Amino acid sequence: MAMREHLNRFRDHLEVERNLSPNTVAAYCRDLDQFYDFLKQQQEFSDAVDLHKIDLLLLRGYLGRLHKNNSRTSIARKLSSLKAFFRYLVRCGVLEKSPADALATPRREQYLPKILSAEQTATLLDHSPPGDRLLVLRDLAIFELIYSCGLRVSEVTGLNIDAVDFAGAQVRVLGKGNKERVLPIGRQAIAALQNYLEERQPDNNREALFLNRRGGRLSARSVQRNLKLRLLQLNLPTDVTPHALRHSFATHLLDAGADLRVIQELLGHASLSTTQRYTKVSFAHLTKVYDQTHPRSKKK
Repeated sequence: MAMREHLNRFRDHLEVERNLSPNTVAAYCRDLDQFYDFLKQQQEFSDAVDLHKIDLLLLRGYLGRLHKNNSRTSIARKLSSLKAFFRYLVRCGVLEKSPADALATPRREQYLPKILSAEQTATLLDHSPPGDRLLVLRDLAIFELIYSCGLRVSEVTGLNIDAVDFAGAQVRVLGKGNKERVLPIGRQAIAALQNYLEERQPDNNREALFLNRRGGRLSARSVQRNLKLRLLQLNLPTDVTPHALRHSFATHLLDAGADLRVIQELLGHASLSTTQRYTKVSFAHLTKVYDQTHPRSKKK
């Protein structure tokens, strides 16, 4: 069987047996397609790719090429995709052992998530720029909801109207791995959503909560573009993404004394170690305030 057929079957395995989200499946496939293209460029695979000829030396050569144009985080993800694919081939009996098992995963870069300060967030959410009233209300409702609940942008764009319980002030969200969680919604976010939906009436036949100009479901790319425009209008940092509002949500809760495990549940993180990144952000903020205010530590 050709390698392309094995790749197609692996995709079916991810979608059906592992029930991964479409975004996760697409990421696996992009990584493996890149590796497949690399193989076809090698002289020994010019006609057809023989899986049994893929060895540790060849894989190290591929990783060496990746190091030229990719971050360690990207390389680690691509390596994870390779290992998953070869483990799948071993389970199916195509290979006796995986040539990728001996590859060491590069240490991931440590970084602090980009956030807005509480004051900058207030500026973003409390000012209404000129423009089409419906679109202005829609975008404000999106930004309020992301910041109020700590949602991923894909979770926001995937919401349907019936996912929001206005009476109970909560929203039902489908997160990574199709895991559902129910989150409280703040008073101002509820008001923003109600204002948007009232302006949208009498459009009762659309199930999507947030619509584009043509009446279709709004895309994540559009949300990012609209946020950047709003930031530009308000003279706020334009390198902030919708995900930064999620980071800001977590960091501001932590600064106010919220328990880390509560924040983990709200964000939908499978591992507490992922949530612990925000303790570094909070400490960085604490250090900055200390340096600026302490009489014996003021930095010019």
